Amino acid sequence: MPQRPGPTARSSSRSSKRSDPPGDDPSAIAVGEIVAAHALHGAVRIRAYQPPAPSIAAGRTVTLAGRGATRTVRVVAVSRHGPRLLLATLEGVTDRNAAEALVGSRILVPVADLPPPGHDEFYYHELEGFRVDTTDGRTLGAIAETFATGANDVWVVRDGGREYLIPVIADVVRTIDRPGARVVIEPLPGLLE
Repeated sequence: MPQRPGPTARSSSRSSKRSDPPGDDPSAIAVGEIVAAHALHGAVRIRAYQPPAPSIAAGRTVTLAGRGATRTVRVVAVSRHGPRLLLATLEGVTDRNAAEALVGSRILVPVADLPPPGHDEFYYHELEGFRVDTTDGRTLGAIAETFATGANDVWVVRDGGREYLIPVIADVVRTIDRPGARVVIEPLPGLLE
């Protein structure tokens, strides 16, 4: 039986997106987004793309990318604030107005700062460009991007003018071959139509 991919506890469609301009740095990965100011003293609420977001921790330096600019800041303090949110204090952000100015900024961290994936885990950014083949030998194209649907993540696979949306679930994804830079899937009925 083909090996099924393991859990993706440290992977996420959003956490693996390379930074888009501003901050178009191939060595940086977006791991969260500032979604709101919190209280009066400059705290911000962060939606972690893949909780628990160990890359957003007190003492870490992160890059904020938004509104046409990037800014590097140190995380002073961080705590959980619900199932997907973090509450953080950032160095130099001392009042609500400064915090509100950061809403919408993505939080980027160097790829080198990500914890290593466990056995049978992966980061989505590692798979961008991987060829996607079916178990019956058809090549569908390459993974161009990943997005979340709420129920599961989805790979966007493109080959010229064709585009396929492949759910990243164990019933579909059979093998991830890192050395061969390819993924083998078993399409569900109607998936490729």
